[in-house]
Amino acid sequence: MAVSFLGRRLGQQFLSWALMGLLLCWGITSCGSTGRSSGGANAGEVEFWTMQLQPKYTDYFNTLIADFEQENPDLKIKWVDVPWSAMESKILTAVSANTAPDVVNLNPGFASQLASKDAWLNLNNVVPTETKAEYLPKIWQASSLGNVSFGLPWYLTTRVAIYNQDLLAQAGVEKPPSTYAELAQVAQKVKDKTGKYAFFVTVVPEDSAEILESMVQMGVTLVDAEGKAAFNSPEGKAAFQYWVDLFQKKLLPQEILTQGHSRAVELYQAGETAVLSSGAEFLSSIATNAPQVSTASAAAAQITGDTGKKNVAVMNLVIPKGTDNPDGALKFALFVTNSENQLTFAQAANVLPSTQQSLTEYQAGLKQLGEKASAVEQARAVSAGQMQDAEVLVPAMKDLKQLQKAIYENLQAAMLGEKTVDEALTAAETAWNG
Repeated sequence: MAVSFLGRRLGQQFLSWALMGLLLCWGITSCGSTGRSSGGANAGEVEFWTMQLQPKYTDYFNTLIADFEQENPDLKIKWVDVPWSAMESKILTAVSANTAPDVVNLNPGFASQLASKDAWLNLNNVVPTETKAEYLPKIWQASSLGNVSFGLPWYLTTRVAIYNQDLLAQAGVEKPPSTYAELAQVAQKVKDKTGKYAFFVTVVPEDSAEILESMVQMGVTLVDAEGKAAFNSPEGKAAFQYWVDLFQKKLLPQEILTQGHSRAVELYQAGETAVLSSGAEFLSSIATNAPQVSTASAAAAQITGDTGKKNVAVMNLVIPKGTDNPDGALKFALFVTNSENQLTFAQAANVLPSTQQSLTEYQAGLKQLGEKASAVEQARAVSAGQMQDAEVLVPAMKDLKQLQKAIYENLQAAMLGEKTVDEALTAAETAWNG
């Protein structure tokens, strides 16, 4: 669906080079004109960029904008919807040329790369403490780098464990696994009794960060306060050993080394895996693509480690530091993300809101459905129920994809027996620190 953003990363090499070039350029020169040619040149206009929300949510945003303009007749909103595949390159170009929009929809991972170059307005200086307290505290922290808050939380998704009740029953498993320790036990039972797999998790460096997140859930600190590798630790060794053991015991499909999360969905829909870690909205796709598997499917809380931590993916709104209209931009961004508007959008888009009040009301609405709740609505209730424990497990940091690459490539080598776990951890540490 248009707002499903888990695992969506731009992998084209040209974009990586563009990012490095532009960041280097900012560090040396102004890389563009000192005046803005677009993006709020009119002091009464706020230019607002979203990511691929047209045409499905055009009516919602037209109504939202009309309501805002009625309350603020001195401001006009210019809404621009940008395709997923183009957003990163477009915002990089706009920021470097000093022609950025006034408010832009990004995710903390990418926005943090520009935050490290002081590209965004520091919200600590302009958002009142009582307003900040309206947002879920762990979610607010997701859009922070050091002591700088660079984004307003907007909509969220968090994974649930979608499981095949029939397949687990065939394996003699009464309930789905809730921890990685239980998952290993279930994986052995499923393989012994059915010849199938319990789970699929990708180790492709360019794909999902689920392995990194699992390490944090197992108690691993990925990097220290100075940004140096901290994962070569007893906890890191235990996490590496966990995934290596599952792979070498053939309790994970061998294709985890070459295929991404989309393959996890395919295998689950084919009835070849018992548990799918994904967003609640995937139940709708399963119902369409695999009705028989859908009938046997239910949702449980996300699998986690001893820490009990659960993943959440965040979309936020950031305000470029160079905006000509910071007051209008902030007023609009706060309007988009207030509790009333977040609740309306979450219900329309099957995502989760990020304020305390809107989440409470969202959960109350699902609870009222009772036995009438569909499978998707039940999964959404599970998803919403995790939010107090949920956080962005892999913190915003510079060169995050390089960290993932160093860990995944060496974990693969350990899985294939090319390196011991100790050698793989040391090699990943050296690669990251270098």
